[in-house]
Amino acid sequence: MKKIPLLIVAAALSLSACASGPVHSKDEALNAIKAAEQANKKAKSVGNEWKNTGKIIKKAKAALKKADYDKAIKLANKARNEGINAVKQHEEQKNASQRL
Repeated sequence: MKKIPLLIVAAALSLSACASGPVHSKDEALNAIKAAEQANKKAKSVGNEWKNTGKIIKKAKAALKKADYDKAIKLANKARNEGINAVKQHEEQKNASQRL
């Protein structure tokens, strides 16, 4: 009979551990921001930097300074994806012509 309460406690602890989400390090956040900056630099080089990408990178750096590494990584990944998509957009539309 003592096994049932023990199982309930163990299940509750494992669920609470899952709910807290991943914990990232400062190095992971720095690497994510670096990747975002590189992707945005490539988008700039083809002349297709998206409007908010630089702002998102600044927010990621601010979160890094506050030691909110999870938020920094989330924002940096968003900025990186925008940079990648900006380059893709450029490649897809570089030969497009206006239709009148």
